[in-house]
Amino acid sequence: MNTKPVILVSGKNGQLGSELADIAAAYPQFEFYFFDREGLDIGDKEQVAGAFNRLRPQWFINCAAYTAVDKAETEKEKSLAINAKGPADIATLCNEYKTKLVHISTDYVFNGEGTAPYKEDEPAQPVNYYGETKLLGEKAALANNANTVIIRTSWVYSAYGHNFVKTMLRLMKERPEIKVVSDQVGSPTYAADLADAIMHIITSPVFIPGIYHFSNDGIISWYDFATAIKDIKQLNAAVHPIPTTAYPTPAKRPAYSAMSKTKIVSNYHITLKGWKDSLQQCLKRI
Repeated sequence: MNTKPVILVSGKNGQLGSELADIAAAYPQFEFYFFDREGLDIGDKEQVAGAFNRLRPQWFINCAAYTAVDKAETEKEKSLAINAKGPADIATLCNEYKTKLVHISTDYVFNGEGTAPYKEDEPAQPVNYYGETKLLGEKAALANNANTVIIRTSWVYSAYGHNFVKTMLRLMKERPEIKVVSDQVGSPTYAADLADAIMHIITSPVFIPGIYHFSNDGIISWYDFATAIKDIKQLNAAVHPIPTTAYPTPAKRPAYSAMSKTKIVSNYHITLKGWKDSLQQCLKRI
């Protein structure tokens, strides 16, 4: 029988799951259980129910998601099972076992037509199927378990997995010049900072459920992001700005997806780090 509160984490091999595993030792008051898709497929309700029955978690951090934005346009069933049905089942079990849920969502729930950072209560209107499934997952999680915190985040990168930062580093070393979209604007999120924010919420004296936005501070374009990577690493490749129209993708992207973080800062007293400082930290690790 566990004497410490149990934190169950899904998606352990993803960027956020990996960063949470890195800091788990700093929280010895909890018993952490990390699962990859083989150990805990969130699309398989019976398997998830078995984990709840066995471990009786006080917290469930759902980092598992279907994140292949373009593939989601064709792999609709798979995307829906992991991003919408999975969170619905997890939240139902959380409610049954009196477990608090932290579920990760995305800036892609917005249509990208905004001109100021989106607040949590602004209407969500996804422009692609991935965003649609993530929005359904949010709604189901909140409906099925009152003790749920949804964290919408954006442009996640880290020293782990596949992400924009690592792709840019590779391309800038391989090619004399690269082209990067300059008319999509948002805020990067270093997964290590998001992991810290989640643990800050879990260890907070007061739990305030609801939807929150989290990213690093600052609003930039993908082109700005690529240029900063080049400058920090002192790479020689030329970086050219291009419009979204010059780089068509199967799934439409929101043009503006910056989000207001006022609520998470005010409710949980989280300190936001500037996007460039966090990028420098990550690049040191890579």
